[in-house]
Amino acid sequence: MTAASRSQKRLAALTMGRWDRPRQLLPPGTLEPAPMLLWASLLVLAPVSGQLALPKPVISLHPPWTTVFKGEAVTLTCNASRVHAAENIKRYWWYLGAQTLREIPGNTLKARVSGTYKCQIQGSSPSDGVSLIFSSDLLILQTPHSVFEGDTLTLRCQVKGREKLAAVKYSWNGNVIFTSRNSQDLLIPQASLNNSGNYQCIGFLEGNHYTYRSNNRIIKIQELFSRPKLEVTPPQPTEGGPVNLSCQTELRLERSDTLLSFIFFRDPGVMLSNWSRSPEVQLTAIWREDSGSYWCVVAAVVPSIRKHSLPLQVRVQGVPVSGALLETQPQGGRLLAGERLVLVCSVAEGTGDTTFSWHREDTGERLGSKRQRSRRAELEIPAVGGSHAGRYYCTADNGHGLALSGALNVTVTGTWRNRGGLIAAGAAGGLLSSLLLAVTLWLYRRHQRKSGDGFLGNTARRRPATGPGETACAGCPVPVELRQLYGKQQLYGNVPPGEGDLVYSEVQVIQLGQEGAGRTSPADAGRFKPQETSLSTSHRKLTARPPLLAESSAGQRGRCQTARTPRLPARGIGLDT
Repeated sequence: MTAASRSQKRLAALTMGRWDRPRQLLPPGTLEPAPMLLWASLLVLAPVSGQLALPKPVISLHPPWTTVFKGEAVTLTCNASRVHAAENIKRYWWYLGAQTLREIPGNTLKARVSGTYKCQIQGSSPSDGVSLIFSSDLLILQTPHSVFEGDTLTLRCQVKGREKLAAVKYSWNGNVIFTSRNSQDLLIPQASLNNSGNYQCIGFLEGNHYTYRSNNRIIKIQELFSRPKLEVTPPQPTEGGPVNLSCQTELRLERSDTLLSFIFFRDPGVMLSNWSRSPEVQLTAIWREDSGSYWCVVAAVVPSIRKHSLPLQVRVQGVPVSGALLETQPQGGRLLAGERLVLVCSVAEGTGDTTFSWHREDTGERLGSKRQRSRRAELEIPAVGGSHAGRYYCTADNGHGLALSGALNVTVTGTWRNRGGLIAAGAAGGLLSSLLLAVTLWLYRRHQRKSGDGFLGNTARRRPATGPGETACAGCPVPVELRQLYGKQQLYGNVPPGEGDLVYSEVQVIQLGQEGAGRTSPADAGRFKPQETSLSTSHRKLTARPPLLAESSAGQRGRCQTARTPRLPARGIGLDT
C-alpha cells in the first residue's frame, strides 16, 4: 500500500468516524467547531474510487433578499446537481464562515445570523457562499443574492415596523436613477454587465419631514455564460485537409439548463454555418484563399444574449508541387501523321491551384498552359504532322515551388499527302463498288420484269385453273419449237427458191391459254429476215439434222415441259463452194 493510499484511508476513517458516532443533538442554529478543512478532506477523498468530484451544489434563498431585518429568517436550500438528484442523498453539511453547523437532515436550513453560508453533499466540493445581513436599521435596500445578465433586476426599499414610505428614490453610483411615489420596487429588465455598481435608496416617511438613507449595496451582474473562445484544430491546417472549429464557452452552474446556440463566421462576413446547438463545425476541405480571420457567436435563446469570440487568424499552409511527370496518349509518343496527340502533365504532390505549362525542348516554344485545382492536366493536339516531332516537357507551379518534368520524345511517321491519298482512294473505291452494285440490281430487276418471272424467291404460286389446250404451269419456261429445212424443201412462203441452201428457224412462243395461237402463219413469216452466213469471200451451205421437238403429252397436263434441242453434230455440216 502506497503512502498516499494510507493517508487517504486515515482521513476517511477520521471523517467517517466523526459523523457516524452517536452525538447529543444541539439546539437548531447552534454552531459547532468545524473539523479542520473538512471540505478539503472530502475533496481528497472524492477521487479515491477513481471518479472525479461531482459538481458543487447551489444555494437558493427564500425570500430572495440577502438583507433582512433582525428577527426575520431566511430559508436556505442546498440544491444538488441533476446527477445528485437522481441519487438518494442522506447527508448535507452546512457551514457558516469558518465554523461548521452540525449535520442536519434534509437540504434546507433556516438562517437567522449574519454571515456567509455554504453547503456540501457527499462526494462534492462546497457550494459558493451566500452572504446574509440581518440589519437593525430603519431603512434597508433589499437585493437578490445573484443576478445574471438577461435577468430582471429587482430592488426594494424597505422600512422597519409599521412605518410607511411616502416617496422613494434610487441611486446608482451616486446618481438618482428612479423616483417613485406609488411603487417601492425598482425593476431593471434585461440586466447587463453594465448595470453592476453601487446602489442605495432614499426614503421619505409619511407625516415626517426626515429623509432616511439605506445601506449601500454593491451588485455585480454575473455572466450567464463566459465569452466564447474559438479553437481551430489543427492550428496550422494544410490545403485540402479538414478543419474543426470549436466555440468554447462556460455556462454558469446555477443556469445549467439554459439553451445555447452557436454560429461561425470568416472574414469578410462569410457565414460558415447556420445556428445550431452544436458548439463545433467541421470544414471538410480548406484552401489557401480561406486564410483569414475566424470567429464564433454564442446566443442564449431566453434571455436573448449574444457574445462574440475574439477573432482568430488562420493561415492555411500549402504543399509545394513535386514529382512532375509528362506522358502521352497514345503511349510511347509514336504517331502517324494526322493522329491526335494528348500531352498529360501530372505531379505526385502539391495542393491548391496549380499552373501547368507545356514546352518544346528543341525549339523553346511554349505550347500552352492551364490553371486548375488538380494534380493532373491535359493538352491536346488534334492532328499531328511532321513539324510536331521533337522533345517535349512540362512544368507545374502552385505558388510554393516549381516542378519540372523530364523530356519526352515524340515521333511522327508518314505525311499528310500520303494519308490524304489513301483516304481518297478508299472513298472512291467504296463509291464505285456501291455504283456497280446498284447497276447490277437494276439490270437484274429489268430482266426479271421482261421474262415475267417476277421477283426472286417467288416460287410458291397458286396453281391456276387449266382447260383444254392451256399450259398447266404459269411459271414454266416458254416452249420453243424449231423447224428446219431439209434439202430443197421450202419452209416459209416468202423465201425465194434460190435461197434454199440457207437454214432458217422458226421460234414459237406459246403463252398460257393461247397454245393454238402459238403457231406462226405464212403471212407472218415475212417478218423474219434471212441471215446469210459467209466465211471469207466464199458462199457456204449449211445443213443440219432436224431437231427433236418436245411436246407435252395429254397424260402430263399441268406439268412444265421444255423443248430440248439436240446438239448438231459436226459431220452434218458441209461447205459448198
